[in-house]
Amino acid sequence: MVGREKELRIRFAPGRCELVEEDVDVPSRRVLITGATGLLGRAVFKEFNENNWNTVGCGYRRAQPRFEHINLLDSIAVHDIIHDFQPHVIVHCAAERRPDVVEGQPDAASQLNVAASANLAKEAAGVRAFLIYISTDYVFDGTSPPYKETDVPNPLNLYGKTKLEGEKAVLENNEDTAVLRIPVLYGEVERLEESAVTVMFDKVQFSNKSANMDHWQQRFPTNVKDVAAVCRQLAEKRMLDPSIKGTFHWSGNEQMTKYEMACAIADAFNLPSSHLRPITDSPVVGALRPKNAQLDCSKLEMLGIGQRTPFRAGIRESLWPFLVDKRWRQTVFH
Repeated sequence: MVGREKELRIRFAPGRCELVEEDVDVPSRRVLITGATGLLGRAVFKEFNENNWNTVGCGYRRAQPRFEHINLLDSIAVHDIIHDFQPHVIVHCAAERRPDVVEGQPDAASQLNVAASANLAKEAAGVRAFLIYISTDYVFDGTSPPYKETDVPNPLNLYGKTKLEGEKAVLENNEDTAVLRIPVLYGEVERLEESAVTVMFDKVQFSNKSANMDHWQQRFPTNVKDVAAVCRQLAEKRMLDPSIKGTFHWSGNEQMTKYEMACAIADAFNLPSSHLRPITDSPVVGALRPKNAQLDCSKLEMLGIGQRTPFRAGIRESLWPFLVDKRWRQTVFH
């Protein structure tokens, strides 16, 4: 469904240009995306925007000019944008998601991951918006996978603890909430450091230097496009069925250590991998990580919701702009 709105457009004619008012189609379904400048938020914004949703994204440091500049810790600003836009759905992607940063800045991380999420849930309830809160597989300790939504969380690090507290806060403040737990993400990054998966690419490419890679923690790399599709499908199902709420899991289904991901990346670009060294000991520096926090996704699958991009295809699409050897790029993509 679409509505009609007036929009000012510039019309060019020979020797002059004039400002005219034209009717434009505006989708009637409204969605607000927080963290729209981030890796996941960009994909979620694009997915809704390209599928007949009136989509508004908000961000902080990198927001303007494309997105609304909103500090989620400013409760008045949050209230104003939600009450002005009146979204049917809010997808809350904004978070401090780097475990080692959370350990070093616990108060700031708690403010964003817990307090801001609780306030967003209250404001969403005020306009009867369906809230999708993005959470993490790190709410589990990784000792007995795969994990269903009903399994008891036991986070090992402060990041997992703040996200679990955020889950509880949004569910307490807005019963019309879906918590969507997801694992490590990758996708079309603006810089390699945006993802714990893509950041390995330089170590893979520069094969003149050996590189130690973790071969202990079991991960399930998941494409942000797939998570975005799940968010949209969940929102659209919710528009038809108000019983859609509660906790859900989504994940890629290819189990890999970082070493195995790095080898798969090398294979995807026909690069050598003999310089990559698997390290099978558990890491001794940084925040504790769960060994295997595999998520059971059958609840969403039974609802007919889901999308999975094969890792090699997804990682090739994500990383080829960062390929140093331009000859390979020319032969494969042209």
